[in-house]
Amino acid sequence: MIISSIHHLTFPIEDPLLKFFIELLIILLVPLLLNKIKIPHLLGLLVAGAAVGPYGFNLLSRDSSVVVTGTTGLLYIMFLAGLEIDMGDFKKNKWKSITFSIYTFVAPFVLGFAGGYYILHFSLLTSILFAALFSSHTLIVYPMISALGIAKNSAVNITVGGTMITDVLTLLVLAVIVGLSQGDVGAAFWLQLSISMIVFVLVVLLIFPIVARWFFKHVSDKISQYIFVVVMIYLASILAELAGIESIIGAFFAGLALNRLIPHTSSLMNRIEFVGNAIFIPFFLISVGMLIDFSAFIKSWETLGVAAIMLLASIGGKYIAAMLIQKTYRLSKDEGRLVFGMSSASAAATLATVMVGYNIILGQTAEGEPIRLLNEHVLNGSILLILISCTISSFVTMSSAQRIAEEARENTVAGDKLPEAHILLPINKQEMTEKMINLGMLIRTKSNNDQLFALNIISEDNNESSVKNAQKILEAAVKLGAAADVEVQAITRHDNGVVGGINNVIKEKSISDLVIGLDKEKGFSTSFMYNLYNGYLKNEHVNLMIYSSVQPISTIKEYVVLVPPLAYQESGFFEVLLKIWNIARNSASSLRFYTTQHTIQILQRVVKKSAIEASFYTITNWTEVDTVIRELKSNQGLIVLMADRNRFSYRSPVHTITQFLNENRIENNYLLIYPYTENDAGTAEKRAVNNHQDFAEIGKLIQKVFR
Repeated sequence: MIISSIHHLTFPIEDPLLKFFIELLIILLVPLLLNKIKIPHLLGLLVAGAAVGPYGFNLLSRDSSVVVTGTTGLLYIMFLAGLEIDMGDFKKNKWKSITFSIYTFVAPFVLGFAGGYYILHFSLLTSILFAALFSSHTLIVYPMISALGIAKNSAVNITVGGTMITDVLTLLVLAVIVGLSQGDVGAAFWLQLSISMIVFVLVVLLIFPIVARWFFKHVSDKISQYIFVVVMIYLASILAELAGIESIIGAFFAGLALNRLIPHTSSLMNRIEFVGNAIFIPFFLISVGMLIDFSAFIKSWETLGVAAIMLLASIGGKYIAAMLIQKTYRLSKDEGRLVFGMSSASAAATLATVMVGYNIILGQTAEGEPIRLLNEHVLNGSILLILISCTISSFVTMSSAQRIAEEARENTVAGDKLPEAHILLPINKQEMTEKMINLGMLIRTKSNNDQLFALNIISEDNNESSVKNAQKILEAAVKLGAAADVEVQAITRHDNGVVGGINNVIKEKSISDLVIGLDKEKGFSTSFMYNLYNGYLKNEHVNLMIYSSVQPISTIKEYVVLVPPLAYQESGFFEVLLKIWNIARNSASSLRFYTTQHTIQILQRVVKKSAIEASFYTITNWTEVDTVIRELKSNQGLIVLMADRNRFSYRSPVHTITQFLNENRIENNYLLIYPYTENDAGTAEKRAVNNHQDFAEIGKLIQKVFR
């Protein structure tokens, strides 16, 4: 078929295989070529789309296949923005996002209205719609931000939050102007629009998480989970259109709805990002490039004049908004430039608004020509605006984002970060593999390059089948890590005993954290408790965690954390606190602390320096924790800081936790954490965190680690 098509080759190319091959070739070669000359590949894909499109060499037509994949790419960008946004930072910066949305909506709108009404002499309705074109922006550079690892930067969060608000406002203006042009804006119009939007938001933000949590609990197949996510993106987009707003808003809200159910360190998250960045988003950029018609600007000086006003209103307005938000909240210069770079790109909402306005016919001229709400000069000008704004956005974002990323790395290189953690995960059963690896990926600090080790102990008298089983378990562990782009080092060890083998590996690999999986059926058996106190806890400089998992870790919405009195005086208190912070941050879950009032004051000082969502409840007697555990909800997990007999925080009731969990068999995930100890009293005293200066330093460190 391909040979026949080549013999009778006509342009644009119609053969689907050949078309897809050319598009993939563009996606492959453009980044490779442009990376060498420091040009953002996003810009290259736009130019490549223009070159092969109907207004270029006409190799490919912008048919339905290009439109569908391009639309999916656009939805993907908005979905990823909602999915990767840190909800703690988002809530912390919500007023900053609202302030920025006002700046970035009003400044370009005023400039656009002045240009349309007073310079181009458009009608009032046309001028308002013309001005609204410049208030919205598309997060076309978000994949670049994510790749540099600064998606959690406050400037990024402010811009993402502002994008959602400005796009909604722009599309509301579009809906109102369309209604006014058709003469059907009345009380019924406003009532219908308000009700439909409220219903849409409630359905997506309330019902979607319930459905997704049920699905992830009952369906473990990775492919099915990914397809489910894509279905939810499209369903939210369709519901948005039914509500009278654009589909991109639906995709963004879908990301917010699934934010807490797809851990940022999970293999599912890695699949979502990989497919989007490799296929759908590049197709979107190519499809946008195919709209660019350079000849239109040569044919008409009026088009160039309109385009110049559009560029001034859009780019100038976004620059003013970025500088205002920088001055208002004292952002750094690079963060101000980053806000401008991210918000200066116009594509999705701008194109949608222009096309709607262009297709509205208000009447006819004496010559029978249609009078459109937005004329062809505005249409062609918007294409030039998309090209230039995306170019500026790419260059400004790349330069400022790289400087911010380098500064963050410098802050954590010269002694400001913790030593690299070595986390050991002994696994002896196939069904525990995924559970243990998922927890290991949650507790590691990504920016610290913490290492994961999967270990299987084989007794000396075991047969060949045990060796094969060990290989199967460790291969699965390595694959699970690779699926999330995390290296898991597999260790097979022949030893006379499990405890002795684990302790030997701890010494050989300088292990800092040991995670022991608990068999749900056996629980805290006599033999397990013997191994715990006479084996695992003998490793004084190792944090020990005992983990029991009864449901997927992604379905945990909140962790209840029990902290015994005086736990803050433990040598390893800060290290295990950081692990708890990692769990919350990487899984987008919140923390609910139960502890003494003094410990709460200590924890609150640290929380101020991070974006973790945390609430605090006082307990005066450790026996109260029984009630707390019994009242756990199905979407909550339990974390308990434990203590050995010789530690500061030792209280005999603390050790009844294991007996209580054995007797009650709660249907919740739980993690018991024994902070490490140091025999040297002087060292322990130095590490104690009872003064304000120490807490300030801890807070700064947490803030840097999570950047």
